Amino acid sequence: MITAAEMRRKYIGFFKRHGHAEIKSASLIPENDPTCLFNTAGMQPLVPYLQGAKHPAGRRLTDCQKCVRTGDIDDVGDAVHLTFFEMLGNWSLGDYFREEAIRFSFEFLTSPSELNIPVDMLAVTVFGGDEEAPSDEEAFRIWNSLGIPAERIAKLGRKDNFWGPVGETGPCGTDTEMFYWTGPKPAPQKFDPADKRWVEIWNDVFMQFNRRQDGTYEELAQKNVDTGMGLERITAVLQGKASCYDTEIFGGIFAELDKIRGVAPGAERSASERIIADHLRAATFIIGDGVIPGRIGAPYVLRRLIRRAIREGRKLGVEGLFTARIAQVVIDQYGEFYPELRANAPTILAELEREEKQFAATLDHGMKEFQKLVDRVPAFVEHKVISGKNAFNLYETYGFPIELTVEMAKEQNFSVDLAGYEEAAKKHQEMSRANNEQKFKGGLADHSEQTARLHSATHLLQAALRKVLGTHVEQRGSNITSERLRFDFCHPEKVSPEELAEVERLVNEAIDRDLEITCTEMALEDAKKTGAMAIFSEKYFDRVKVYRMGDVSCEICGGPHASRTGELGHFRILKEESSSRGIRRIKAVLEPKK
Repeated sequence: MITAAEMRRKYIGFFKRHGHAEIKSASLIPENDPTCLFNTAGMQPLVPYLQGAKHPAGRRLTDCQKCVRTGDIDDVGDAVHLTFFEMLGNWSLGDYFREEAIRFSFEFLTSPSELNIPVDMLAVTVFGGDEEAPSDEEAFRIWNSLGIPAERIAKLGRKDNFWGPVGETGPCGTDTEMFYWTGPKPAPQKFDPADKRWVEIWNDVFMQFNRRQDGTYEELAQKNVDTGMGLERITAVLQGKASCYDTEIFGGIFAELDKIRGVAPGAERSASERIIADHLRAATFIIGDGVIPGRIGAPYVLRRLIRRAIREGRKLGVEGLFTARIAQVVIDQYGEFYPELRANAPTILAELEREEKQFAATLDHGMKEFQKLVDRVPAFVEHKVISGKNAFNLYETYGFPIELTVEMAKEQNFSVDLAGYEEAAKKHQEMSRANNEQKFKGGLADHSEQTARLHSATHLLQAALRKVLGTHVEQRGSNITSERLRFDFCHPEKVSPEELAEVERLVNEAIDRDLEITCTEMALEDAKKTGAMAIFSEKYFDRVKVYRMGDVSCEICGGPHASRTGELGHFRILKEESSSRGIRRIKAVLEPKK
């Protein structure tokens, strides 16, 4: 029986023998796509190379890419959904195309020295054509010539066999998908894609188009092949398991969870156990790539995963701290192939424990308050609703994310007035703004030219800190006078003198480039799509201002700012110190250039 680790080695070894260079998995945090919080597919980190840039490793590549998809978080707990997963892939960057890609796939699946799957256990789909692109007759012919009968090749539409792009624009094309028969009896002679006993195991994408911003397509100058095989899925299929949660991939996590609970292993894992295993595995990898829990973007998703796992632990009777123990199992299991987990283990364990301690008391109090709301509603009421005001109070007072309130309500056949929640949140925001009119706006003492320059310097400082220390860095407060700036940010340890020197150098480099500082007003959702950073605690209106400083910084901000970075002079850090647990503080000044 093949294990996931053996499958990973076998796949990469096969393609290396066929001239592919093995490349390291990219971080879960995208470098080239500001529209996505995480890398959600194996091809995402390779987009620049799929668009024509030269890859240093060559034109044939293979890898196992870490991925996170968050759209189905609420469905995790069933037998199939995951947030974190590994995607095996092989790539041709303008080298081979359909013929070779399909032959590679067929050989790996059926060769006695590889997976040795009988041909009569396989079926495939190809693109059947539509008004925008013709049927992929070439793929049909190649599969048929290799021994897949015509009745086992289904021609499907764009929804099934046209892939991409990830995001609104980018490389895309027709694809062919491979299916494995999992039924108890021999596979039927004719392939029916609607029969769920046929499980998709591999996908070959033939990238020959680029989708433009206006929705039209153009031929790529460089035609590429992008393939993807989910490691968890193929492992479960070949082991004859109904779910990847039944494989050794999750066995160690479940065993540790049993120890934590002091129970014997169950015959079947519950939804709560699956949620804990999935969410903490994902959280371990996300923190390992430099993200720490926060209030927006990827840090918020991370926080949601951790807190949901903690709540499920409470439902199972777990009272003490446990998330770091599960994370250690993940680190031990994956650390050899993903050495960044071992390298960042102290941070991973510390951040999980910190978040768990912070949320534990809040959760207990919040759940009691939530139950009080539920108990007030008579049993005979048919449509039971948590009001928007009460839902917002749970968030404001107890730190309950609205998603958690909705989830808990659903479990007790309640709904939540989300429109009322938004209205309560907006009213609170307006009151907060009114109460702060007498205070520094955005931490600024005044709107003088020098204060505006120092304000611009904080944007450059944050960009430099994220580049030097990692993308977990987020603003946690600032105070700016006409003499100096004070900037608080999340980081778990003291910043070294060497790191501070590099931060200072990067800020002054941006100043010396004399970048134009532009301001664009746009819808909040559009601002998020540009990848603009947001201040940690700000609750924004529907339209916001986005300040951009060349290719260095892009932030949602109310201003004021200088008009060009060259006006700032020389940036010098005076001091770096602790502000509170997990929060560091930098004090700096702007001086005339010498």
